[in-house]
Amino acid sequence: MKRKEELPDCPVATTLTLLNSKWKLLIVRNLLVRAWRFNELKNSLEGISQKVLTESLKSMEADGIITRTEIEINPPKVVEYALSPLGETMKPILDAMQAWGESYKARYA
Repeated sequence: MKRKEELPDCPVATTLTLLNSKWKLLIVRNLLVRAWRFNELKNSLEGISQKVLTESLKSMEADGIITRTEIEINPPKVVEYALSPLGETMKPILDAMQAWGESYKARYA
């Protein structure tokens, strides 16, 4: 997790620092529904590279937004990603973004 000194003074800038790419927002969107495995996430995010997904997941785990759970299933090891309790608190942000996007599309698109 980032220390307070590492974060901007502005709360909006702090949020943007933690979710500094469209991919992170879309990962949170998916994880609000359920836990996902790496390949499921990759396949659901059209255009994301494996490298960017890996870096995003590691960063979000380090910031306490997601959890990574290893599950042992006859020989293969499966990893699932889910939102942490902190990550769950982002739901109102994504709900507001969804409502705004729907409104914009209805009005201007």
